[in-house]
Amino acid sequence: MSFPGPGDLYRGLKQTQVWRSLFRQPYPSTSRTRALAVMNNVFLHLHPVRVKKHAVRYTYTFCLGGISFFLFLVLTVTGLYLMFFYVPSVSRAYQDILSIENSVAFGELVRNMHRWAAHLMVLTVFLHMIRVFYHGAYKPPREFNWVIGVLLLFTTLWLSFTGYLLPWDQIAFWAITVGTQMATYAPLLSQQSSLFLLGGIEVGQGTLLRFYVFHVIAFPLIAAILMIVHFWRIRKDGGVSGPV
Repeated sequence: MSFPGPGDLYRGLKQTQVWRSLFRQPYPSTSRTRALAVMNNVFLHLHPVRVKKHAVRYTYTFCLGGISFFLFLVLTVTGLYLMFFYVPSVSRAYQDILSIENSVAFGELVRNMHRWAAHLMVLTVFLHMIRVFYHGAYKPPREFNWVIGVLLLFTTLWLSFTGYLLPWDQIAFWAITVGTQMATYAPLLSQQSSLFLLGGIEVGQGTLLRFYVFHVIAFPLIAAILMIVHFWRIRKDGGVSGPV
């Protein structure tokens, strides 16, 4: 009596419906199966099958777009951790920040990572826009993706602006007071814009709650959607643009 070996079990598993549901294509051992593996995989399909020589040179892009995306992931992870210990209340916000820095495990480290990643993301997105403009990547057929990039830049700035109030200290309070006063000079909808941002006539509980919702839900969701469209358009436009 013989028992099935590992090879027999492997071949039997490959013939089951479970295996076919997980892996639609066989092992990519030929040119055709390798091409199918790339075309049928959403993560691999994000990149072109062929990459231009200039695109793999680090000094051409300095990976500013990739670094910006990495910093967004860092902000997402660290922000989720900080949300467990923070309440957007004028009576608790500042004390929660002190508690995070002094009582929460790795709280000071995570908060500093979040703060510095936010500063660096603003810088890298701005430098990325300069690099794209310098290389003429806003020209046809990439003008739509340039508009998406500009929207991402403003979304990044709004993420930084809304997060500035959350510590609820004197610097944050007066900085947001000055920043929101600028809305009163907006044409046509000056009063409505100010009330929408402040949630009242002055910086208070309504402002803190609105900025918290904008910072942790609205703008991260908008940024994620815009980045998906941005990456998709890079793929459809043939990868990184060439030298001017």
